[in-house]
Amino acid sequence: MKKSYFLSVLTTLMLLMTACGQADSMIKVRVAEVTRSIFYAPQYVALELGYFEDEGLDVELQTIAGGDKVMISLLSNNSDIGLVGSETSIYVAAQGSDDLVINFAQLTQTDGTFLVSREAVEDFHFTDLIGTEFLGQRKGGMPQMVGEFVLKSHDIDPHEDLNLIQNIDFANIASSFLAGTGDFVQLFEPTASQFVKDGTGHIVASFGEASGQVPYTVFMAKESYLEENEAVVLKFTRALYRAQQFVDTQDPSEIAKIVQPYFAETDTELLTDSITRYQAQDSYATDPFLDKASWEHLKTIMNEAGELPADIAYETLVNTEFAEKVINE
Repeated sequence: MKKSYFLSVLTTLMLLMTACGQADSMIKVRVAEVTRSIFYAPQYVALELGYFEDEGLDVELQTIAGGDKVMISLLSNNSDIGLVGSETSIYVAAQGSDDLVINFAQLTQTDGTFLVSREAVEDFHFTDLIGTEFLGQRKGGMPQMVGEFVLKSHDIDPHEDLNLIQNIDFANIASSFLAGTGDFVQLFEPTASQFVKDGTGHIVASFGEASGQVPYTVFMAKESYLEENEAVVLKFTRALYRAQQFVDTQDPSEIAKIVQPYFAETDTELLTDSITRYQAQDSYATDPFLDKASWEHLKTIMNEAGELPADIAYETLVNTEFAEKVINE
């Protein structure tokens, strides 16, 4: 009996030591996402299914609202990797940074917003916005720049042909619309689908479909971090690619169940509807490679909005080596 007891204790200690050893060997990576969004489903799939852990990475995810704040976190070494719009790396480079922020793995490849009307509109055309009150997104952010680009492509001057409201914080846009502000509003999922479900709005158009492919949300890090942590970044990119392939091939309802823990206040059915919309318009990049054509399109959109501070070359701010390696493995 005594011998059996000691063997049991010894076995338990060995298991604990093994677990501690595994924990010690994990490499911590601090990721700052610009918002919590079903638009970023592949990231949550990689976390929830243990893809990062399989690569020996302990990914610590924090949500830091605002692209400028994500950049500050990266530049001050409070985060290792940022998930944010590529335009922010251009803003940083234009300010003359000594340690550029480099885009290394693309997550989404279209705008993620939808145009929601207060009243039902049959056979909608963007020209229906003329003379209306349009509740847009923050000036200088990608959603707003894409929105203006789409309107201009339909010969609409967003600052002359309609009443464009863009001084409301991102977190308050939906509630402002519900309170009566605007005839139309530009919203991400799952808020857009929630409005449809509640009967408070109608999705009439997709800015993602109307604007084409852009490196909308990308994982990026300081150039020095990439140089000093090549193996870590490669592992991170490999886990991401695995998740991207999963999201590309699985049913939206299955993906919704997996990412549900990251959206505790949103029911699975609504998440499924949101994922379905994003899959249908190819919003989720199927691999982490950021191509030059979409980078140039990004700069065109920024320039049209008067927000391109400098014409920064693709080769300066984009590193495709990690993406190419994992794709070709």
